[in-house]
Amino acid sequence: MGGVVSALAAASRKRQSRKRKQFNTVELKVRMDCDGCELKVRNTLARMRGVESVEINRKQQKVTVKGFVEPQRVLRRAQSTKKRVELWPYVPYTNPYVAPPVYDKRAPAGHVRRVDALIAPAAGREEDLSTIFSDDNPNGCSVM
Repeated sequence: MGGVVSALAAASRKRQSRKRKQFNTVELKVRMDCDGCELKVRNTLARMRGVESVEINRKQQKVTVKGFVEPQRVLRRAQSTKKRVELWPYVPYTNPYVAPPVYDKRAPAGHVRRVDALIAPAAGREEDLSTIFSDDNPNGCSVM
């Protein structure tokens, strides 16, 4: 009898120690052409465990999923619909006096492409470019 009670207590402690998922808002860019595409994406994402709501703006090709979900799982589930899917790559642009960081003609009105994803991979190449024109590099450019 004591073994059964301790086993139940251990099982309940195990359930309580599970990490609770954080409430997230995941924005995706999904290529949708018709009502059928929209319905397929909405039903697929709404069936996920932890999803509170799914909002779709077909004009902007934007899907917003709110709930206790992980962004990568939402992305994979949306890709299972065989649609072209990526995380929302745009940020609002509100300062008209400064040139936009990255122009994208496909961006919705008032938005520009997010720059941090494009700059991060190029950060390590600065050293490579400086060594090309170095006097210490025997294979360097001879134009200088």
